[in-house]
Amino acid sequence: MTYNVQIKVMPLKDLLDPQGKAVLGGLTNLGLSAISDVRVGKHITLQIEADSETQAKQIAEEASKKLLANPVMEFYEIEMIN
Repeated sequence: MTYNVQIKVMPLKDLLDPQGKAVLGGLTNLGLSAISDVRVGKHITLQIEADSETQAKQIAEEASKKLLANPVMEFYEIEMIN
């Protein structure tokens, strides 16, 4: 069966997000000064062939740990979607 999985990868909250700061500066320059913080991350969608939802989630977990997220600088969340 094919399962659709979304993985959200974001910088750890305690770390500086230089890309987010650059976007915030651009938004401020555009007159959008009501925005006080920006965090930039990645949104990844996978289609996984697996026997069960549990197995698909395990595969997504392994992909996240091994390649998609850097645990030193990022955290990730996995969501099964329909």
